[in-house]
Amino acid sequence: MNTRVLLVEDEEDIADFVVRGLREEGYAVERESNGIDGWKALSTRKWDIILLDWWLPGRDGLSLLKQYRKSGEETPILFLTARDDVADRVRGLDSGANDYLCKPFAFEELLARIRVLSRSQSITASRILSHGDIQLDLVTRKAERGGVRLDLTAKEEALLLFFLRHPGQVLSRARIYEHVWEDVYDRTSNTLEVHIVSLRKRLEAVGPKVIHTLRGQGYVLGDSESA
Repeated sequence: MNTRVLLVEDEEDIADFVVRGLREEGYAVERESNGIDGWKALSTRKWDIILLDWWLPGRDGLSLLKQYRKSGEETPILFLTARDDVADRVRGLDSGANDYLCKPFAFEELLARIRVLSRSQSITASRILSHGDIQLDLVTRKAERGGVRLDLTAKEEALLLFFLRHPGQVLSRARIYEHVWEDVYDRTSNTLEVHIVSLRKRLEAVGPKVIHTLRGQGYVLGDSESA
């Protein structure tokens, strides 16, 4: 699938040359010309790369950037602006931009910076395990559901990791215990069940039931008990 790029830029000449150039390079590009429509596109659709102008009618790019990052989104953003003061660059980067390109710019440089951001996005995506709206970052160990941070214990995190690596599979109690606790499953102990209940409560505090019990078989991570 083509890399999805959102361009939020009000200057017609710049927008035209960027959109045409990127489409010729194989990118799937959509463009919005003001901050209000830009925010609608940012908040309702998923993008691989975002090109965001600072000065926009309706809402400025800096406020869009801050709100987008505040919502928990981590899509790479390249700030486009005529403001080339160091203080302005720092302000944009501190607000959540991944890179900064001053106008006027050469298309070749824009393309190179997009390639760098795309590689960075690919690396980030490869370290994220997810199922539906549940995500676990393998590097930072940060778990989220629907953008809400989950405060998990070490064992709850290990359980979630195991489920995320085997979505839709029926996992026996013995298999789960031997992997997470690295020990032989003790059928007289309720340790596993207690931790499953605790993990479920944390997940279901921000979403529907996703870990199901299959009587006599074990547990399954899925949208329904038949998953």
